[in-house]
Amino acid sequence: MTVTARCHVLTCDPDDPFTLPEIGPGDGEVSGLLVCDEADIARLEFVATALGATGWRRILLERNGAVLEVKTCCGHPGSGAWHLTEWQARGGEVMRVAMQEIIGQVDQCPAEDLAMRLPMVLSRAAARVAARAGTPALLRSDTPSEAVRTLACDTLHAGFFLTRGYSLRHPRFDGTMSPEMQREVFVATDAALVLPYDPLRDRVMLVEQFRMGPFGRGDPRPWMLEPVAGRIDPGETPEETARRECLEEAGLPLRALEKISTHYCTPGYSTEVFHLFLGLCELPDMKQGQGGLDSEHEDIRTHVIGFDRAMALLESGEANNGPLVLSLIWLQRERARLRASA
Repeated sequence: MTVTARCHVLTCDPDDPFTLPEIGPGDGEVSGLLVCDEADIARLEFVATALGATGWRRILLERNGAVLEVKTCCGHPGSGAWHLTEWQARGGEVMRVAMQEIIGQVDQCPAEDLAMRLPMVLSRAAARVAARAGTPALLRSDTPSEAVRTLACDTLHAGFFLTRGYSLRHPRFDGTMSPEMQREVFVATDAALVLPYDPLRDRVMLVEQFRMGPFGRGDPRPWMLEPVAGRIDPGETPEETARRECLEEAGLPLRALEKISTHYCTPGYSTEVFHLFLGLCELPDMKQGQGGLDSEHEDIRTHVIGFDRAMALLESGEANNGPLVLSLIWLQRERARLRASA
């Protein structure tokens, strides 16, 4: 049923559409739904806690002239007024997709644990929304994803990362449907990667850090040379992430960005998409440096090296991850143009 809290307002953080708004005393009215079913209340409490509710308190509402005392969650008060239309435009669709994952975890894990993983949940949702833009299908099949018959979809693992198992059938190139198949997919976020390049001095910056992929594979040297990289936060563009990560990992401001590619990195089993850039900047210092955020336990070493030495890493195999290899090959193709305009 619909109820109204008179002399109350909703406030929020105007810079973050993904935090819970706070209801509090004010010169206004707030309308909402009154939930009485115990099972529904339990689900709502789980969702609110997962979204970062800081506690619970009671307020007075009006319904058909009667005054009711009800429980509501404590959100994140801010300096701005919360408006539904603004929320829908800025973060509503991402939040709706994120809610599918959150609701799916009811009775599967403590809500407090899910709250700690909320940034990843939101980033996965943002990636799913971004995927709707699609890409051209001039050579490949333009058969839509709706033609795939999903018979079952189960969450196999839900921690910092997420794995789903599907039973499905898909259209074949001969016009028939495939038999039922079981497939697993690693549901990841999108990421932005940028290779900093100084065209005047003909130098690049690489970052070095410990990586779980090589370590888990049994590689005797699990420290890798890479471009600067980071997860795209909800509400960010890939370009904004690239610039932010260069500041966080290397303290490096970028003058401009050149788009290299947007691509699935391992489409056979992962949803992860990489947005690759070349970042034009100044790299006057040839010494090693350190960077990274303590809050994310990042231990990063930076290397500023000349173009020829960077290409030698390709020849020796020391440059052994796809984003770095692709970025260096792209730079080799575009280097003359970039240097001529420096």
